Amino acid sequence: MLVQDRVVPKPPKSQIGTLPTLHRNHHRFSEPKSLDFSTWVSDNFYKIVTICVLIFTVAAVFFLYNSTDTASFLRLQSQTQQSLDSISLPRINWNSIAPISDKSSPYANFRSERWIVVSVSDYPSDSLKKMVKIRGWQVLAVGNSRTPKDWSLKGAIFLSLDAQANLGFRVVDFLPYDSYVRKTVGYLFAIQHGAKKIFDCDDRGEVIDDDLGKHFDIELMGEGARQEPILQYSHDNPNRTVVNPYIHFGQRSVWPRGLPLENVGEIGHEEFYTEVFGGKQYIQQGISNGLPDVDSVFYFTRKSGLEAFDIRFDERAPKVALPQGMMVPVNSFNTMYHSSAFWALMLPVSVSTMASDVLRGYWGQRLLWEIGGYVVVYPPTVHRYDRIEAYPFSEEKDLHVNVGRLIKFLVAWRSNKHRLFEKILKLSYAMAEEGFWTEKDLKFTAAWLQDLLAVGYQQPRLMSLELDRPRANIGHGDQREFVPRKLPSVHLGVEEMGTVDYEIGNLIRWRKNFGNVVLVMFCNGPVERTALEWRLLYGRIFKTVIILSGEKHLDLAVEKGQLDHVYKHLPKIFDRYSSAEGFLFLEDDTILNYWNLIQADKTKLWITDKVSKSWTTVSTDGNSEWFSKQAEMVKKVVSTMPVHFQVNYKEVMKNDRSLTICSSEIFYIPQHLVSDFVDLVNLVGDLEIHHKVAIPMFFTSMDLPQNFDSVLNTMVYELKLPTNSSTHYSAQAPAVHPWSVSSEQEFIKLIRIMAEGDPLLMQLV
Repeated sequence: MLVQDRVVPKPPKSQIGTLPTLHRNHHRFSEPKSLDFSTWVSDNFYKIVTICVLIFTVAAVFFLYNSTDTASFLRLQSQTQQSLDSISLPRINWNSIAPISDKSSPYANFRSERWIVVSVSDYPSDSLKKMVKIRGWQVLAVGNSRTPKDWSLKGAIFLSLDAQANLGFRVVDFLPYDSYVRKTVGYLFAIQHGAKKIFDCDDRGEVIDDDLGKHFDIELMGEGARQEPILQYSHDNPNRTVVNPYIHFGQRSVWPRGLPLENVGEIGHEEFYTEVFGGKQYIQQGISNGLPDVDSVFYFTRKSGLEAFDIRFDERAPKVALPQGMMVPVNSFNTMYHSSAFWALMLPVSVSTMASDVLRGYWGQRLLWEIGGYVVVYPPTVHRYDRIEAYPFSEEKDLHVNVGRLIKFLVAWRSNKHRLFEKILKLSYAMAEEGFWTEKDLKFTAAWLQDLLAVGYQQPRLMSLELDRPRANIGHGDQREFVPRKLPSVHLGVEEMGTVDYEIGNLIRWRKNFGNVVLVMFCNGPVERTALEWRLLYGRIFKTVIILSGEKHLDLAVEKGQLDHVYKHLPKIFDRYSSAEGFLFLEDDTILNYWNLIQADKTKLWITDKVSKSWTTVSTDGNSEWFSKQAEMVKKVVSTMPVHFQVNYKEVMKNDRSLTICSSEIFYIPQHLVSDFVDLVNLVGDLEIHHKVAIPMFFTSMDLPQNFDSVLNTMVYELKLPTNSSTHYSAQAPAVHPWSVSSEQEFIKLIRIMAEGDPLLMQLV
């Protein structure tokens, strides 16, 4: 997922001009003027107009600032130079939404307060047949294009594609035909027919003891409610924003799908907990025995042959709540929603299927804080059977690439809207702007909210956000102890010392090292065939992957840039990621072996100045006119450089009749030199200095070559790809050039040979 922030280009530094000569008047007093009012107005007309304009401007700014939230106001400032294709916030008249009643289904008069909503793609499973027998709960099966036409199960309501289309919901227009996210229609149908609780699950899970109330809190108020304190994770560390709940329930070496990979290695149990009084656990996440909700990295690296997983959790461990500011992965396999959180059931449609429910969970948790609610994780409530059906790593690309950044974004997000649905729409808009999902999901959110109101849903009232209040110190008397059991972990191969396996450990180490470095990649090849693959490959390691190409592709989040002058595009990216540790530029004809960059100094410049075939100096005498013109422009820029740049450059480039050229397929700029790079770009201005000429000029101006990091000195570099490409690649080099990837087949070939350095890459294919 690519972040598409809008930025205002940094203005060039002002030039100090010559002060005008001051002419003194020899006469102390001027001739007296008429005091007639009309004459005074005429004489001061321009001053009056100027003052009026200033007053109007101040009033307009004040109005804008008070009529929208701070984040919107800051975005408004940057939008003065945005592209014409900017995302627009849907406008909804919340008071004029017509009701939608069920006029097409046989169940128009049916009502039930408790619903089980499940997606079905095949004939009824044994688990589903048992589920319809749970007393007091109505099963609603939602079909898709793969569901058999004659699907039927006694006791269940089935919504076929045709039935869904006839219900009149706006969301239907956005839903893919072959996906479980069509459950969104089922949620609306259940709410329309009286739902107060919705159990969101899949058709491979059996409810333990056929009793959803054994662990879940079905009633929160009144008779039947468990009026008891709930153990809660401590908010003592404000920088801790996500937890692995499986540790609490006895499985410290297992992690849920949606947990950022950089957090997988955090396997210690809690030093202490706190407590919160029950009643507002509007989203209740259950744990699954058998095959818990794990990601493909866990599934493929912990599997022993074809034997099915049968992982057990501690059913006697107490349920545990999440305080505001801390999140947990929430899925669509085993989750109870109360009516106050029905708005959080919406499944995004513009992200991959294995990411949809997890993104929904994080999005919903953040908004849950706005109404004083919280998520609680419960001991095993279902047993899911491992069908030994693998799904590709690529289906989770939206998780592994950006989920850590999403969590940080959500915790920091604020809005001063006065109604919950307005906040929901505002957050969905912000997430589209940040690239966590697309504008399609923003429009989908607007349709979902309108449909909720149309079926009679009443939005909950807002409450003040605890995050914005000073946190109370946790005294000894407020601390609660619980030491999780350490249950056996079959097939996991995890040492009792508490370390994860070697390959996962490496991935975590690489991610921690480069997790705040932005990779800027220029694609010369067909981005429609390779953009997602590049983002998937490198997005596991870097903070984010910005992809540039000669043509813009909105659907692939590819930005436009011209390679000959791509350095002029970089300041915009620098400004967008001002908190990044550094920026690594890479062309798609160069392969990056990131595992060999771990020792590089990220506070220094990296470039191929010691790679002879990449960095060359040519004489302008006897060469083509192009070299002479480039050299003249370089000379012009150098003459305007401030002293610190010019001294560095001239110490390296002693011959002004020569020109240094660097192929510049790969280089790194640390954050503390970003402002220097931007200043140099501004000095170039409109001059048509080529990228291969500008980059070595910039680098030798910013610092002396002896201070560059030597990490790229040993890269494999040839001018042309050898016939036998397999011998050209080396997993021991920091980078390899050239390499050609223009199709999925070539990408798969590349992944297989790169797996020598990163074995987990085999899970991508």
